[in-house]
Amino acid sequence: MISKLDLPDFSSALEIINNAAQAYKGVIPADCWKEPYFSADELIEEVDRGVEFYGWTENNVLVGVMGFQQVKDTTLIRHAYVLTSHQRKGIGEKLLTYLVNLATTPEVLVGTWKAAWWAIRFYEKHDFKIVPNESRNKLQKYWTISDRQAETSVVLKLKR
Repeated sequence: MISKLDLPDFSSALEIINNAAQAYKGVIPADCWKEPYFSADELIEEVDRGVEFYGWTENNVLVGVMGFQQVKDTTLIRHAYVLTSHQRKGIGEKLLTYLVNLATTPEVLVGTWKAAWWAIRFYEKHDFKIVPNESRNKLQKYWTISDRQAETSVVLKLKR
């Protein structure tokens, strides 16, 4: 079951994000890693910037989250995480499909770490393509991230 998350869901969402983000430890640049990977303050900042979080619930337990944000003329898919114990069961695909179907803009983008080959492969499997010559410009235009994160990230665009 997919539903939009509200404030009471955010502690569970943080647990999911920080659980699944362990995959990045030792993969992304060390100066970009922190514990916890994502804090409650960062989550609230993202919501204040317009990120809407959606979740997948099984047996009344939140097991996957993904964010959706409209920025200017573009929709961004943000913060996509599934508990490690529930990965490779189609939850990410269901959330991604749901959010892509919500998009009303001509362009849907997702950003991820260049070194996160598994995430890149997931998005490519769902018709997103890396935009190598545009990634840096799109990251600066649509995301609020550090220069260091931008230089070590890539943007993928949905083929429509």
